[in-house]
Amino acid sequence: MLKIYHASMTRSLRVIWLCEELGLPIEVEPISFHPDFRFSEEWLARNPVGKVPVLEDGDFSMFESGAMVQYVLDRYGDGRLQPKPGTTRHAEYLQWNWFAESTFCRPLGEIVNHRRNFDPPFADVVAEMVHRSEQCLKAVDEALSDRDYILGEFSGADIMLGYCFILTENFTSILDKGYTSANTYWQRLKSRPAAHVLTRDFAS
Repeated sequence: MLKIYHASMTRSLRVIWLCEELGLPIEVEPISFHPDFRFSEEWLARNPVGKVPVLEDGDFSMFESGAMVQYVLDRYGDGRLQPKPGTTRHAEYLQWNWFAESTFCRPLGEIVNHRRNFDPPFADVVAEMVHRSEQCLKAVDEALSDRDYILGEFSGADIMLGYCFILTENFTSILDKGYTSANTYWQRLKSRPAAHVLTRDFAS
């Protein structure tokens, strides 16, 4: 059984959500997000940069959420939630996966970090990161103008992007600026039956 180490509002939600969509049994191990734990020898042995999540599959472990999503799909997905590898459709799928983490999540993460670690946060830095986040949201909004999901049908790329929307909704107000297609998309994602895990308290 897959084991996922999870802290609230972290990228572990991507993997938990994916497994719920696939109907895979998993064990979720809630952990503390406090730096005292994340930078302990115990946790650094699992994640060398003190981040969350970690995925364990027997003796095999991973510490990067996007790679976890792809691993689970390739190993346990039976062709579900991703196009056929080697096709241009799959290349588009990979493009949105990587966009979600390396382009969209990056400025959102800086917003979260500045608000968590600096009092007061550096206003100019936060403003620039909000601007970059909005540019990403605009790109997603335009891509969704003629489709329900980022590839047309639901895929792992929507799970990758969905986490960006969690941060966007909770740490910015840019969704309030219009972006009808993106807002409708986010509501559609949250209404999926498997998305109930996004608000589940795994510590209880």
